[in-house]
Amino acid sequence: MTYLQSFYNLKRIFNPDLPHLFYPENKISIHNIPFTSDNWSSLPGAESYKCESHSLIFNEQIALREKQLYDDYSDVMKHNDIDILENKKFTYTLFLKETGQPADGIILLFHGLNEKSWYKYLPWAEKLVENTGKAVILFPIAFHMNRVPAEWSNSRMMSAISNTRRKHSLTIDNTTFANAAVSARIQAIPQRFFWSGLQTFMDVSQLLNQIHSGKHPLIKPGAGIDLFSYSVGSFLSEILLMANPDNYFSNSRLFLFCGGPTLDRMKPNSKYILDSDATIALYSFYTERLDMELKHDVRMAHYFNGDHPVGNFFRAMLNYHAEKKFREQRFRAISERLCAVSLKNDSVIPPCEVENTLKGECRDIPIKTDVLDFPFPYDHVTPFPAIDIHEQSVNDSFNQVFELAGAFLK
Repeated sequence: MTYLQSFYNLKRIFNPDLPHLFYPENKISIHNIPFTSDNWSSLPGAESYKCESHSLIFNEQIALREKQLYDDYSDVMKHNDIDILENKKFTYTLFLKETGQPADGIILLFHGLNEKSWYKYLPWAEKLVENTGKAVILFPIAFHMNRVPAEWSNSRMMSAISNTRRKHSLTIDNTTFANAAVSARIQAIPQRFFWSGLQTFMDVSQLLNQIHSGKHPLIKPGAGIDLFSYSVGSFLSEILLMANPDNYFSNSRLFLFCGGPTLDRMKPNSKYILDSDATIALYSFYTERLDMELKHDVRMAHYFNGDHPVGNFFRAMLNYHAEKKFREQRFRAISERLCAVSLKNDSVIPPCEVENTLKGECRDIPIKTDVLDFPFPYDHVTPFPAIDIHEQSVNDSFNQVFELAGAFLK
């Protein structure tokens, strides 16, 4: 079966609202499993917060950036993060070979920034199951996929938000209904990038705790854990591997596809990802003004200034030149467990920047990296276009990537 056939077959049968599906072509069970996050209390929207680890109380009132712009938005963009129910209770999808036995190995698959559908990733999960024999968990990042209010995917409502952004900024570029929600949110409160990432980090730890304590009906308690990540999902995966919460990732392998560099070396300005004004706001906060911002954001400073490993490694992945020694030392220690594939024509995650980060300034960190080029039009958002005219070459290229991934993660 070709990639194109697999894509359309899986898209036809996939229904995230059904608890169990069966994919007969490869004898794979697809399960949509309910998950309730215990880790939302750090999100923006409260007046006070407590760090349980250090028994510290933080009183906080995050100032909205571009307040006049924010005031002109409709109410669909004025939720407090801490109140969004869809982000607290959601489902994740598990692909499992139909054997009648719980899985003894799993691969966590993480998606890219500003994605609201799993369709692109369904053939990826199927092929990883086929090539490794392991189960694959498609786990949504906070405020992505099915963890968002339905209005954020409503093209009419989001076109209105995009039009509002355009009226307030004569120089804005790449603002569309597709990226309006995430762009508006990031520009108004850049801290969301960290706090939603932290929630996801903790949600993954919560999931792995369920598995290790024997509370998952489809996965054995001692199952091995590996990761396959794409785009900004690679940023999350690298931090998970480096911080190694509760030693869950001590032996894990990570395959990075179109991902891997520090934040400042990514280029997310795209009509599908972030518009130009949101990109500027994100980079200004995290790569140009971070030290100044932390003087005013005491709670984030607490996470970034040494007391929390997740914050330390998150900070080390923000700026290529800052924390370089600390970052490269950690990459060197886990180098045998990382492998990256980037694409020559990827303008969002340039291959040279993947190598700069993973191999280090002196190119002496022995992380295996490959740069591939496909014989058909592709880009970062659509590495494997599902079109008939290039069916065979897309299939060959898809198999090339996932044979490398399967060999590394098997």
